[in-house]
Amino acid sequence: MAGNNSPQINATPEKCNRSSGLTSPERKSEHQLAVPFSGRIPNGMRPGKKIVVMGIVKPKPDSFEISLTCGRGFEVSPPPDVALQLCARFKEQQFLRRACVSGTWGEEEKLISYFPFIQDQPFRLEIHCEHQRFRVFVDGHQLFDFYHCVRALPAIDTILITGSLRITKLA
Repeated sequence: MAGNNSPQINATPEKCNRSSGLTSPERKSEHQLAVPFSGRIPNGMRPGKKIVVMGIVKPKPDSFEISLTCGRGFEVSPPPDVALQLCARFKEQQFLRRACVSGTWGEEEKLISYFPFIQDQPFRLEIHCEHQRFRVFVDGHQLFDFYHCVRALPAIDTILITGSLRITKLA
């Protein structure tokens, strides 16, 4: 539909196959996508597009990361361009974000009004792409903005998820 801002990616455990546009190394069960997860974002990012990650924080979590990248990189090295890396660290109660351009990492941004994740509890994280920035929401509350370092938005074509969480839905 023209003008529809709904996400172009959609992967629930039942739909995690070749036709969804997202791939995962394996499926753990009918209710979860395997972590670590690597999936393609068809046609990359653009203003108006959003990524939704629904999951459950594991009991006794250490950290988890959600990254939007330009390509997948290799097992021994990450992609040279990471448009947005989000890292939830539970011990420090921090939700960090940063970017990597041409293999060089920028400064970590740390300031948040509260730490939104609780062990063994579900969450809904949304990344809204706008012209100048990503807006990040957790459970419907805007947490922060992150201004684009990678300017070629359509090149941001991969989502990587690792760490102490279970993914229940990805759209």
